[in-house]
Amino acid sequence: MQLIADENFPLISIRLLRQAGYDITSVTEDSPGIEDTEVLARAVNEQRIILTFDRDDGELIYRFRLPAPKGVIYLRFRPHSPEEPASLFIIYFQG
Repeated sequence: MQLIADENFPLISIRLLRQAGYDITSVTEDSPGIEDTEVLARAVNEQRIILTFDRDDGELIYRFRLPAPKGVIYLRFRPHSPEEPASLFIIYFQG
C-alpha cells in the first residue's frame, strides 16, 4: 500500500507507519505549503492513497471532477496524541 500523508497528518504517525513497513511520503517533509490540488495530482501520478484530516479532497474529486487517486482515507476525529492516527491505521489495516 503506497500512501501520501497530507500536511495535517502528524509527522510522528508518518514515522511510525514507515517503521511498520508502509511506503509513505509526506507533504510536510517533501513539499510543505503546496495546494490541495497539487497533493491530489501527486497522489494520482504516484498512485498513492491520500491520508488526511481535510475533507477538501472529496470536494476536488466530486464537485470539481479532478482526477481521483487510488483512494482517500479521510480521518474524521481529533487525535488524542500525534501517535494515535498511525496506531489506529495499523490496527485497522493489519488486524
